[in-house]
Amino acid sequence: MSMPETDSGWLQAARRIESPNQDERPAGELVRLIVIHAISLPPNEFGGPGIIELFTNRLEPQAHPYYREIHALRVSAHFLIRRDGELIQFVSCARRAWHAGVSSWQGRERCNDFSIGIELEGCDELPFADAQYPALDALLAELRRRYPVEAIVGHSDIAPGRKTDPGPCFDWSRLSFQRA
Repeated sequence: MSMPETDSGWLQAARRIESPNQDERPAGELVRLIVIHAISLPPNEFGGPGIIELFTNRLEPQAHPYYREIHALRVSAHFLIRRDGELIQFVSCARRAWHAGVSSWQGRERCNDFSIGIELEGCDELPFADAQYPALDALLAELRRRYPVEAIVGHSDIAPGRKTDPGPCFDWSRLSFQRA
């Protein structure tokens, strides 16, 4: 599956919903890492507008008790893959999304500087949907073709003890690459 990219780092195959939670990468910084995340809002529920609202700073604290805790967060990811395989892009690959937080990979801190973040609509407690795996595989292949990616890791790999995603229900063996 080909996913042409515009000059600005937006994939044409993705639905574009731009997040304000982004900024410039440090000068000369290349994408070397892809970080796989999992998110569900409300927790362990799928299909609602919560993820998009969080990434666009429109999450209503009254909509769910959990939202009162997180509505002020300013976070984003480059991509989201919904349960049905839909691909949404929030941040250009040329820019830094705010997805990794306090993080380190092979001695380098601030993983947002040199990574692309991919959120999967999912959680630690439930299996991911079958449609998400081929969508992720196609996205990873395209990103690896375009960028000098050295590793594809989980959020838990760059923030151990702080993060668990994509979690124990994510089946790394269903992807066509070798995990770092």
